[in-house]
Amino acid sequence: MQLGIIGLPQSGKTTIFNALTGGSEPTGMASGRIEVHTAVVDVPDARVDTLSAMFNPRKTIYAKVTYADIAGLDGSAGEKGISGQLLNQLTQMDGLIHVVRVFENDLVLHPNDSINPIRDIEAMEGEFIINDLISVERKQQRLADEFRKGGGRDKAIIKHEIELFDHLHQALSEELPLRRLEFTAEDLRILSGFGFLSLKPMLLVLNLHEGQSPPADAQLGKFQLPYVALQGKLEMDIAQLPPEDAAMFMEEYGITEPSLNRMIRYSYDLLGLQSFFTVGEDEVRAWTVRRGATAPEAAGVIHSDLEKGFIRAETIRYEDLVNLGSMAEARAHGKLRLEGKTYIVQEGDILHIRFNL
Repeated sequence: MQLGIIGLPQSGKTTIFNALTGGSEPTGMASGRIEVHTAVVDVPDARVDTLSAMFNPRKTIYAKVTYADIAGLDGSAGEKGISGQLLNQLTQMDGLIHVVRVFENDLVLHPNDSINPIRDIEAMEGEFIINDLISVERKQQRLADEFRKGGGRDKAIIKHEIELFDHLHQALSEELPLRRLEFTAEDLRILSGFGFLSLKPMLLVLNLHEGQSPPADAQLGKFQLPYVALQGKLEMDIAQLPPEDAAMFMEEYGITEPSLNRMIRYSYDLLGLQSFFTVGEDEVRAWTVRRGATAPEAAGVIHSDLEKGFIRAETIRYEDLVNLGSMAEARAHGKLRLEGKTYIVQEGDILHIRFNL
């Protein structure tokens, strides 16, 4: 999965990107150009660490998230919409991380001359809504022409799409982002090719300076978006230290866990995904699958052949394995189950796939 890091100029997007990746991309150099930096980041998971200690494998592999630091948004798209090159980058993202400036710094000027996080969130949401509204109106015109001319698709299908896009138009005209609407699976299939920006899941990252408090929940609640508050500059400094120095630094400041770890987990949850594990002497690994996936779908994440030849999945809950201490004990206590094709994989399941081709 790929998450785009966005925000107004001088909000600290690249600082957050560097903190996530331990990188050193230049910060504080807003150029107005469309630039994209990407990096793959491990999803912190203490369960992987525990399983690795238990099985002592040759390889330990965490779940992954790809982050893209996208420069170019400045809140000025207006009625023309977002430029094609930038829009192409944004539509490729599975979700968005909106970095919102809360920190004060006289040496780093805000493009609107003052610090106002609520205004900045509204500006970004408004930019996406305007862009989506332009796309919806274009599609409405095409559907009206298609319905009038006939001779192509079934008119009942076209009528359903007209009603769907009328619904989108009404919501967007009321400045309501599309992610707040409810859609059927068929509606989402129809909309999947449009890349509507206000439909994409979004996480707010409130970028604070050291010791600063975030805005009140009551102010943020109007957006109905998950958020995490962190000190971007401090987190970047920690991420760029050698592990031993970072541990000493965190102990000195009384930090038990980098806030970025929470952000990574939140962004992993943002897309409705979950982890399951495979374990053994060769490898302990966390795999990513959508919530509600069946055992054969999970098998397909590991390898397409496992899904094609799926027979059963040997399954055990992570907690049961850790509490009992070994697979042998788990089997002796009846905690190791055989599940079939209709089994819905649960967060933290440990799976071994039986298959035959």
